[in-house]
Amino acid sequence: MEVKIVDYGFSEEFEKYYITYQVKGLNPGEIAQLQVKVEDPLVVKCDELYLTTFFHGDYYPFHSADAKDRMEDYIAREEIEMTAYILDLLDESR
Repeated sequence: MEVKIVDYGFSEEFEKYYITYQVKGLNPGEIAQLQVKVEDPLVVKCDELYLTTFFHGDYYPFHSADAKDRMEDYIAREEIEMTAYILDLLDESR
């Protein structure tokens, strides 16, 4: 499984910050499990899952000055955390 951040920023529509993750390498059964378990908005395109997580201001991981100075580090950390979250959700089903 591979998790990549493909978009992030502030949504005027929802008035919240967001991060959109692209998840590759899941089988159809895993995608179906996540569609049931994940509360955040998600879209499936072919065999790829796109998951969008919304944050209130202070909880947005890219909000700090440190994050802006070291964005690559913060992006990598968020990708690792989302990978762990998805694996945990899939593990619950086994």
